[in-house]
Amino acid sequence: MKKLIAGNWKMNGNLIEVVTLMNALSAGLQAEPGLITQVDFSIAPPYVHIALANSMMPAGVMLGAQDCSTEDNGAFTGDISARMLKEIGCQSVILGHSERRTKAGETSEMVAAKVSRARESGLRCIVCVGETLKERETGQAADVVVDQLMRSLPDSVTGDSVAIAYEPVWAIGTGRTPVAQDVIIMHETIRYKLKEKLDNPESIRILYGGSVKPKNAQELLTLPNVDGALIGGASLDAEQFLAIATAVAVKNS
Repeated sequence: MKKLIAGNWKMNGNLIEVVTLMNALSAGLQAEPGLITQVDFSIAPPYVHIALANSMMPAGVMLGAQDCSTEDNGAFTGDISARMLKEIGCQSVILGHSERRTKAGETSEMVAAKVSRARESGLRCIVCVGETLKERETGQAADVVVDQLMRSLPDSVTGDSVAIAYEPVWAIGTGRTPVAQDVIIMHETIRYKLKEKLDNPESIRILYGGSVKPKNAQELLTLPNVDGALIGGASLDAEQFLAIATAVAVKNS
């Protein structure tokens, strides 16, 4: 399967910056037309910039959102439903990101409910799991990730509807990354647990996220069971974002 390079813009960008970034992304893909056939791309802008990004989206790049509600509609001030996202052009949604789990108090059960809503609305999901530094240092990393994984996924999800993103919390935006062997072990563990829960685990892409940069992309994204990346800061720079994809495509060509 092709690698998935997904950009999470988080709460960044004004109108001018979005236009500049989308123009740069389009120009970069036009300059390397073969890249879009070798790598799958997705970007997830803030809600308020989704329509603008969609109007400038290069062909072949999926439009995503950063979260959705557990509900379809109703008195849920501030929430956005998966159905609404689908109606404005979104094809995917990021769910269970550590920043939602820790700062917004989301439980794995809430994430599972969101995954169900997203799938019902025809959205693909990137479901995030990951441990804190304390949990890793105390030997709990695998247990924490497996617990999040098993409780965040409804039964019978498929590779067409869900990807998993392993994002060690302590590596997000810090410039720190796990050593290669730690990534190999965790992704292997995730794959093994998917086999226990699902009928078609090999079809589900497992992404790595956490300070992915052009300089470490080849090493990280060509490890066993690493099927792409969920990229934060580097996705706000089209040159860096595309360089990550290029590094992986060149390595696999």
